[in-house]
Amino acid sequence: MRSRHVAGRLALLPLLAAMTLVVATAACTPGEGPLVPPFEPTRPDPQPTNEAPQSYYLPRNGQWKLPDDTPTGRTPSEQGSIEIEGLGDFTFVPQEIETLRPDIFQPGHFSVFDVVAHLADKGWFTLKYHYNPSLDTHVIDELDDCMNWWYRAHYAGGWPEINVFRMDMYPYKDGMTIRLCTQSEEYMGHIYSSFGEEIQRKSINLGRVVIPEVRVGTTVFTNVPVSAHNERADILQPGTITALDVLLSLADQGHLERLKLTWYWSIDDVDPADSYWVEQIATGDGVYDAEAAPERGGWVYESGSRQFSGFRGSHIDIPADVRVIVSPEYMTWYWLGSPM
Repeated sequence: MRSRHVAGRLALLPLLAAMTLVVATAACTPGEGPLVPPFEPTRPDPQPTNEAPQSYYLPRNGQWKLPDDTPTGRTPSEQGSIEIEGLGDFTFVPQEIETLRPDIFQPGHFSVFDVVAHLADKGWFTLKYHYNPSLDTHVIDELDDCMNWWYRAHYAGGWPEINVFRMDMYPYKDGMTIRLCTQSEEYMGHIYSSFGEEIQRKSINLGRVVIPEVRVGTTVFTNVPVSAHNERADILQPGTITALDVLLSLADQGHLERLKLTWYWSIDDVDPADSYWVEQIATGDGVYDAEAAPERGGWVYESGSRQFSGFRGSHIDIPADVRVIVSPEYMTWYWLGSPM
């Protein structure tokens, strides 16, 4: 398993290596040392991670639905840490964290923001925040008497990346790297404005998620209605809409011919992975309909506000099946590699 590479990930490496240097310069200032809460974490029995990947081809039996006995993601269980600019590093035990978004996460699962709120509840720093329904997210008003906080986060085996994804929707996994730092008021204004535009778009569509433009390879779809398919009910609450639901909704509407989804427990040093990777999207264009393969190429995606397209914040390494969407301006699936 660890000798196998996902094609899209390999194709991205040269570009991402160059981008990492740029992103690293924007990362938070290192802290002043670890602040360890006075408790010993309890560890459950380790779960095996050497299972082989499992691939699923859709439609199956005429339906665009995964079988009921598909794998489920592991619940966070290992001691984690977070770095906060000017304060240092803090550790935490996942089993003690409850989510502030029970409308999104199943019990035992939580977001990056939940980590911050939990540590504040423990008394390690002062935090003022509120939930803003016009943005559909929790907003940090002040942390340690400072304003305009934002974050960087990536999973084990990943790299630092700029993101403008709601902090209380970013799923936590064991081995994550998280940093909080202050940003300019102008920059934070742009982020929150993009969130507000999503809510306005959803309101105009009477509460439905309708994406103005979805690109898959050479094919463009406009005004795509998206519905929940609940394929990650192990982590997300029923009715939560994800990036994967966009593809499944296109399939429901007769726009796709075939999908291949492969579940990976781990990918090289990405452990846990515990998600489906999209390894085929056949639209019938005859150009990018083949399955992903190291010698051929593979799919990556981005979604959000156009002002943050690409590595300005919309292209982030959250698997499509657990990336919650509210009402993005666009979604693009790129084939990186050679045409079939």
